Parts: sequence; structure tokens; C-alpha cells
Amino acid sequence: MKTKKTYAVFGLGRYGTAVAKELVDNGMEVIAIDSEQKIVNDVAAYLPVCKCADVTDAEVISRLGIGNIDTVIVCMASNLEASVMAVTLCKEAGVKTVIAKCANEMQQKILLRVGADQVVFPENESGIRLAKNLLSSGFIDMISLSKDVSIVEIDVKKEWCGKNLIELKLRKKYGFNIVAIKKGENINANITPEQVLDAETTLIVIANTSKLGKLK
Repeated sequence: MKTKKTYAVFGLGRYGTAVAKELVDNGMEVIAIDSEQKIVNDVAAYLPVCKCADVTDAEVISRLGIGNIDTVIVCMASNLEASVMAVTLCKEAGVKTVIAKCANEMQQKILLRVGADQVVFPENESGIRLAKNLLSSGFIDMISLSKDVSIVEIDVKKEWCGKNLIELKLRKKYGFNIVAIKKGENINANITPEQVLDAETTLIVIANTSKLGKLK
């Protein structure tokens, strides 16, 4: 059984607070951080672990144990320099997944270049929506293409093992299109309907976000 995932949220504006609160409300372990003490005081009532700290300082990242966190969400789009530093330090510390909020396409390119695993535009994806995506069980990763459509990595369910795509009728049951199949580091986009799935396989699919709940 997988242990509970841990999250850190950097920047507690409206978006960051919404992400952190949704994760906390769903029982996740979250450390919420902002550089302003007043903001930390304001949200401390509903975010159990809330700290005032400078996440652009490598020593602070080390002291807070950020390297042990599964997913860090950087919500400081108004300060690109701080976002870049935070993303870079998190990846150097060994954080597996770093998601960064951005204000425009130029910021998106920069943040991806310095190591962000995913960049979100707040106008396309609310903080609560991002949190729900992160909480969706069985999904390794999810990237929103639009308000309604996402690319998702899905672990092969136990009952799918040993069956091919024709037998499983996944598109009919769940409404998604398989775009590639991943095994280890190998990604195969030349999929045949006769492809048999096993426990080592990950499906990369394009799906309507609202229908993904069927997979739980």
C-alpha cells in the first residue's frame, strides 16, 4: 500500500491558499510557506503546518526538509525571479515533482527550462482544480490541456493485466484515447489493439477531466 503523499505549497496568495486548503481538507500532509508573516498568520487557522520562510534560500529549503517532499507547488507567478530560484532549489534538493504557476507563456518556457515538471496558468486551472487533479487516485501525472481535457498517466489496474485493448474497451468505458504506452523509460506511441497490458505498463491517455472519476 502506498504511503500518503506529501506536499509543499510556496506562496499563499489566493491560488496557493486554495491549493493548500483543498489538499489539507482531503487529509493530505501539507507544509504551506510564505515570505510574509501576516499572510502566514491569516491562513494558519485552516492550514495546520504553515511557516514564514524565504524559499529562495538554499539553507531554508534544506532546513525545512523540502527534499523529502513528493510534490512542491510554487505559486509565486508575480515574482518570476523567486519562482525560478524556488524551482531550481527544489529540483537540486531532489523533489520528484515541482509544479509552478506562471503568468504568461514566456514565464512558462523559463520555468520549464529550469526544471519545473509542470507549469499551470491560473486562468485555465483554479487552485482547487489543481489540488483535485493531484488527489485523483491512480493517476501518476496529469497535465491540463484546457479546462476540460487533460493528458494523464494511468497505472494499469490489476483487472486489466493479461488483457488486450480490444477486450478491455477502455475508450468505450472511460471515454479516453490512449496516445502511448510506457514501460520503464520506454514510450511507445505505435499502439496496436492487440497490445496486452501488464503491471509494468503505464498508459498515457487524453481524457475528458470530468470523466476521470470513473477510474477510481
